[in-house]
Parts: sequence; C-alpha cells; structure tokens
Amino acid sequence: MEAAVREAHYKKMTETPVRRLVLKLAVPTIVSMLVSSIYNMADTFFVSQLGTSAAGAVGIVFSIMAVIQAIGFTIGMGAGNLSSRRLGAKEDEQANIYASSGFFLGIVFSLLLAVLGSVFIDGFMRFLGATETILPYARAYARYILLASPVMCLSFIMNNYLRAEGKAVYGMIGITTGGVLNIALDPIFIFGFNLGTAGAAIATALSQFISFCILLSMFLRGKSNLKLSVRNISKKLGTYREICFIGLPTLARQGLASVATIALNIMSAGYGDAAVAAMSITGRITYFLFSFMLGLGQGYQPVAAFNYGARRFDRVHDATRFTSNVGTLAMFVVSSLCFIFAKPIIMAFRHDDLEVIAIGVVALRAQCVALCLTGISTTANMALQCTGQAAMATFLALCRQGVFFIPLILGLPRFLGITGIELAQPIADVLTFAVGIVMYVGFLKNLKGRKRAQKAEQVSL
Repeated sequence: MEAAVREAHYKKMTETPVRRLVLKLAVPTIVSMLVSSIYNMADTFFVSQLGTSAAGAVGIVFSIMAVIQAIGFTIGMGAGNLSSRRLGAKEDEQANIYASSGFFLGIVFSLLLAVLGSVFIDGFMRFLGATETILPYARAYARYILLASPVMCLSFIMNNYLRAEGKAVYGMIGITTGGVLNIALDPIFIFGFNLGTAGAAIATALSQFISFCILLSMFLRGKSNLKLSVRNISKKLGTYREICFIGLPTLARQGLASVATIALNIMSAGYGDAAVAAMSITGRITYFLFSFMLGLGQGYQPVAAFNYGARRFDRVHDATRFTSNVGTLAMFVVSSLCFIFAKPIIMAFRHDDLEVIAIGVVALRAQCVALCLTGISTTANMALQCTGQAAMATFLALCRQGVFFIPLILGLPRFLGITGIELAQPIADVLTFAVGIVMYVGFLKNLKGRKRAQKAEQVSL
C-alpha cells in the first residue's frame, strides 16, 4: 500500500501539467504566507494603537522573528530540497535521513537562540536598534517571542518539508490555524487583559505552539512521505554541511533580512521614534505584498526540485517561465493598488501622528515601484537553489539586503537624510533585478542544454 501511494505521488509530480501543478502547490503556500504576514500586520496594527514608541518596538522585535525564521527556513529549505530530490530519484531512505537530521539541527540552534537571547535581553534589544523610550516595549515583547522560538523554528522547518514533497496543503492547515488564532487573541491579550506589547507576544507564542502541534501531527500520522525519527538522525558531519550549503541562499536571504532590519532601525533611530515606527509599518505592509511572490515561488520549488531529480528538464523549464510570468503580473497589480492607496493604508496604523504618515507614505510608494521587478529575481533565486546551484543562488540572495541594501542604508542618509532611508530598499531591489535577470536567462539556457544532451543520449541508445 505504501509503495503504491509513493508511486502515485511520483506520477503526480512528474506527469501533471506543469502550470496546474505549480498553482495547485502554490495556492496553499500563498495562503500560508498571506496569513502569516496578516498576523504580523495585526500585531503591528494593535500594538501601534498603544503609541508611536510601542509601534517602534514591533520593528525591533521583528528582527528577532527574522532570525528565528532564518534558522527555520535555512534548515527547512536545505533539508527539504535535498529530501525532495531524493524522493524524485526514489531514494526514500536517504530522504528520511536529511529530514530527521534537519529537524534535530533546528532544535539545537533554536534553543541556543532562546537561552542566549533571554539572558542578554536588554543588550540584545539595544543592539537591534531600540531607543531608551522604545526599550521597555521591546523587552516585554521579545521575552515571550524568545521563549517560543524553538516551536516557531521547528514549525517553519516542518512546513518547508511538507511543501518540498508537494504536500503544501498540510502545511497550510498548520500555519493558517495558528495565524487566525493569533489575530483573534491579539486584542484579547493586549487590551482585554491589559498586557500591552507583552500580550501581543503571548498571543503569538500560543498560536505558534498550536501550529507546531498540528504540523508535527502530520508526520506522526503518516500524512507525509518523510519519516522523522531519532534513528534517522545522521552521525555524519557531511550531512549537516550539505543541508546548510543547500540552505545557504535562504540564510543569505532571511538572515540578511534580519541584519538589514537592524541597520534600518539603527539609522532610523537617528530621526526619532516616528521614523522607526514608520519604517516598521512600511516593512510589514511590503512583506505582506511580497508574500504572494514568496508563496508562489515556494509552490514552484518542489515542482522544480522533484522534476530536476527525475531528469525532467523540460518540466523545470516550463515551470520556471510560468512562475516568473505570473509573479511579475501579480506583483504589478498589488503594488499598483498599494501605491494608489498608500496614505490611507499608513493612516490605518497611526492616524494621529503626521510625521509617521509623511515618512511612511513616501517609503511605501517607493517600495511599490520596485516590487514590480521582484518576480524574475525571486524565481531565479529559488530555481538555482532547488536545483543545487547554491553558490549562485546565495550570491543573488545576498544582493537584495546585503550587497546593495546595507551600503545604501548606511550611505544614502548622509546625503539625502530621511529620504535616503526611504529609498534604500527600492534602489537595492532595482539593482538586484539587474543581477537576477542575467542569472534567470542563464538558468533557462542551461536547462535547454541539458534537454538537448538528454535527447542525444536517448538517440545514441
């Protein structure tokens, strides 16, 4: 029975029309990403009602959540992509070893973050850019987020595993349940129990624990083809090196998101709490818009990885073109709408602070213009990663919030003041697009070359 189920899954991944398969896997992933970003925005919205300094605290703690997400996504993407390719090659035992080893690695790293972050919490908050007025709010918020970091990290890992093997709908169930619960609990804990920013953190911690339990049950009940077991944990250092290497582009992308947020908070703090709050709000809105592209790309990755492992290069080529085209069109539509309604969107968070509104509107509109270009660069990055070309994928991932953004956020304000802070990320996105389109074209040419070689090999046989 189990062998028949695996064979049916193999046929689905290698024979279902590519466009339909990408969309089928992308829809639950997009829903998961949108719900996650919505509850992040809900935290920002409800906490912002407590004042400008409290709103700034959201941006500070978002750096910690970005670190947690970076650990979870790096391991989840690395072990998940390796497992997916092994499933595509019908090497199920090796796939289970990668999955179990990645889960164990996540436990170790997330516990280290929880312990060290809690012990040095005040210094940690200042390092992340908290001013003295923001610090009390940030400390109260971060304390519970750090305690919940292991279950948050492991949830990200399991969600990536389910997506990687083409069962994103199960991941969606876990993530969306926790997200909806978080949105419902936020006002209860923040205002009903009068816990302030700590209430938002408690609501997040509880909802993430529920997500963790649901996702873990998917593996324990056999809903996944991957088996998580202590017996499957590898004792070879090379296994963990390979997981981290394949996950390196994600670490560059997610880890630098945290570093970039820290740099943004520090530079914004020089212009007061209003600047920190405005850029924090803009960041959450931008992430909500970008989450569609991320969800689409993560629905594309298992299709590309599985078929690459099965040597169906024609399907990888078609999936890549389809994903970049749909992503570009979708980002243009949502960015255009957000550009038009930028002011009322920002005012929904802080309607009584004119400085926050003024800074936020300019930053959001500039970001909307650049987001239209992310379809191709994001697809290129994910295509390179899931087919094992980690070095190129890592470089491209480094570009957006490392190679380009960090120098820009540190340099532009010296010449343009607050405008430099507002424009740093959009300019970095444009420059990343220029690099990404070169890699995108090269990736498609490489696939065509592999298809020609494969046909020649078949003829010779």
